[in-house]
Amino acid sequence: MKRTRFGTRARISRDAAELQRLATGLSESGCKLEDAWWESRLAELVDSLLKNGAEDDINTALDRLFETNPRAHDELADMVEARAESSRLEAKGQEFDILLFAAPVLAWSRFSIPACSLPGNSLDALKVQLGAHVFGASAKVALADFLFSPDQLPRSFCDTWLLMRELGTAALAGQHLAIDTETLAETNRFLSDVRYLVGAVAVPRGQAVFRWNEADGSREAALKEWVKQGSPNLEPLLTGCAYQPLLADAYHTACRQADRASRPYSLKTSVAFLQTVQGITPADLRAVVGPFYDRRMEEYRVGLGPRDNKEATWHGIVWPLLGAEDEATDAAGEIESVLRECGVKEVVFLDHHFPMEFCDDCGAPMYPDPEGELVHAEMPEQPTSNSQVLH
Repeated sequence: MKRTRFGTRARISRDAAELQRLATGLSESGCKLEDAWWESRLAELVDSLLKNGAEDDINTALDRLFETNPRAHDELADMVEARAESSRLEAKGQEFDILLFAAPVLAWSRFSIPACSLPGNSLDALKVQLGAHVFGASAKVALADFLFSPDQLPRSFCDTWLLMRELGTAALAGQHLAIDTETLAETNRFLSDVRYLVGAVAVPRGQAVFRWNEADGSREAALKEWVKQGSPNLEPLLTGCAYQPLLADAYHTACRQADRASRPYSLKTSVAFLQTVQGITPADLRAVVGPFYDRRMEEYRVGLGPRDNKEATWHGIVWPLLGAEDEATDAAGEIESVLRECGVKEVVFLDHHFPMEFCDDCGAPMYPDPEGELVHAEMPEQPTSNSQVLH
């Protein structure tokens, strides 16, 4: 996925240089016909590098273009993502378009949010609902039999390509894909997080991939039905959690949409969490918001605590800047809007350039307090009043 890059000036390979040349040509193209010429050659090279596991060449080219030609960087990033998440396979003499997809689920809990293997009955039920409400009428769907945390998703473009091919083959065979859980990373524990259903859809070449590609479909209707019909099948997988399914989409797009949706969701769930465990109303909370910098502004951090005790910071939320967002983006306005919507009346914005500081002992982010100091978020040992049961 597109990301902030700080490259090096080391000598680059012939393939990395050719990626830069083709992406630059595409970025300077003046018509659709020329676009197609550059795109076909760029796609051919990217396919070869993904197949051969040449991740370093791809990343080197992206790093160099990020520094020297942002428009060409975006063209190359779009192409690499597209070729990593889609392909064409043949089965029984017929060609099929294959697309890797993700169906994100926002979740929160006072307990651990599961990242777990999916039983066969859940896989079959989720496949039916996705096929009926999200994908086109001729689609064949396969799911990976695991509910992934962000830490467990493929770590590279080449890994993503391999997963796409495996799931695409499974879709054509009418099967699901068994995941080797021994190789998956451990899941970090957060109050709110994202979980991902990952699968592939196969459609005869040129047919509609998504329900909203068809004349009588729409994204809004697809999301409504997926939430309504898919949610009951997610409930047994997310015991002890509140959750919100998002619309399934192409893999990289779905991951980006989940990143964006998780920011306001984290704010809302944090306010609900403090209201639940401390037995206070959102109006009794105050929020302190500050910008944090490394080489550039990287994120906002929000410290939440009681209005009547300016020395206490109970909980914190990180709001990262994503994609092309920078200091000119009105993220601060969005943060305030979400907090006001939640009922938080005291929202303090600090005009500081905070460093990206973390706790030396536990690695947790440090959050701003009303005095402009960076502090460790600490819950009180005893609730301030009668707490409530979450679920």
